[in-house]
Amino acid sequence: MNIIDDLKWRGSINQTTDETGLIHLLQQKKISLYVGVDPTAKSIHIGNLIPLTILKRFQNDGHRPVIVIGGGTGMIGDPSGKAAERQLLPPDVFDENVKRITKQLTRLFGKDGFEIVNNYDWLSKLNLISFLRDFGKLFPINVMLKRDVVASRLEAGISFTEFTYQILQAIDFYTLFNEKKVQLQVGGGDQYGNISSGVELIHKLLGPQAQAFGLTVPLLLKSDGTKFGKSAGGAIWLDPEFLSPYEFYQFFYNQADDDVIKLLKIFTFLSHEEIENLAEKVRIEPGKREAQTRLAQEVTKFVHGQAAVDEAEKISQILFSGDVQQLTSTQVAAAFSAVPSITITTEKIAVVDLLTQDGLIEKSKRQAREDLKNGAITINGQKVTEVEKIIDPADKFDGKFVIIRRGKKKYFLAKVQ
Repeated sequence: MNIIDDLKWRGSINQTTDETGLIHLLQQKKISLYVGVDPTAKSIHIGNLIPLTILKRFQNDGHRPVIVIGGGTGMIGDPSGKAAERQLLPPDVFDENVKRITKQLTRLFGKDGFEIVNNYDWLSKLNLISFLRDFGKLFPINVMLKRDVVASRLEAGISFTEFTYQILQAIDFYTLFNEKKVQLQVGGGDQYGNISSGVELIHKLLGPQAQAFGLTVPLLLKSDGTKFGKSAGGAIWLDPEFLSPYEFYQFFYNQADDDVIKLLKIFTFLSHEEIENLAEKVRIEPGKREAQTRLAQEVTKFVHGQAAVDEAEKISQILFSGDVQQLTSTQVAAAFSAVPSITITTEKIAVVDLLTQDGLIEKSKRQAREDLKNGAITINGQKVTEVEKIIDPADKFDGKFVIIRRGKKKYFLAKVQ
């Protein structure tokens, strides 16, 4: 099976500019291809991972991936998927974002057979006259207005700055085609118009025989129709400073049976046979959650490495057993980042006062005493029944946390300041 047929089987293709021509090119030789990444945040997120995974599949098949970090276009603002103008970030913020994202991408693709470039390097050298004469003349306004990304913003308003974004992205493709022999651009479904502009620019400047192609990925929806990639806490970031590998692992492990096979196809490098076997296990023994476990293992390994998988599974086993005393303070921060929390001082505190602080755990001291006497309260993994007990925050977890459990499953975290 060729790589395009494999991507179709995985549900990873939305549109191509010329599928027949692309397949023919891939049968002839190995190519260079690229994905653009917008550095307007300090980290890439799970939505970026879909086209990046396609790039990795091409890399595994012997092709050469190139990542374009939008140091230039990011300063302008991509209007795709936005209902209003972007807030422009200061250059120093962009520089820091570029450094962090470069580190994340290197972890995904390694250092060999892969290149990261910054479009600021060529876009910043364009002067206004050159931009208008050499490129602006080739973009009819009536065509630009019909692009979905622009048409959707006409009523609300779009600045000339963001209106020209599609020209800048087209210049990227043209530059990479000329200088690095890049022949394929991969992007999200909302990028099809911008990608098409790049293909058209190459054909206008170099002739229709120039072999340049575009491929977009579909918008990934869950079985309930909602957009995949969001959690209760927000975006699923790939930087461990913004989302711990444990939380990342849990996000994939907690996917529904109706979604897990689709996600295995898109996000993992498992063979068709392995995925079909997991699909059968979902059908016969869904309670074992083997498909979810494999999904979480494979994606976490790709993004964070095998050590992160081992750590996430160790934390999961400890939490399942309830023996939280085995956790380190770092593991506590990762495992309980999303649970309700209160803030306490380093001073010793009566357990009843701890439980009723801010009314988060217990609403009244009477209820707190009752739950203590009934054995419903566990502090740092030990059951507490004495209503007069004094809790010392320095006892566990480097004096940074106190873990409170009410009942069998309801956890709370006291953060020590």
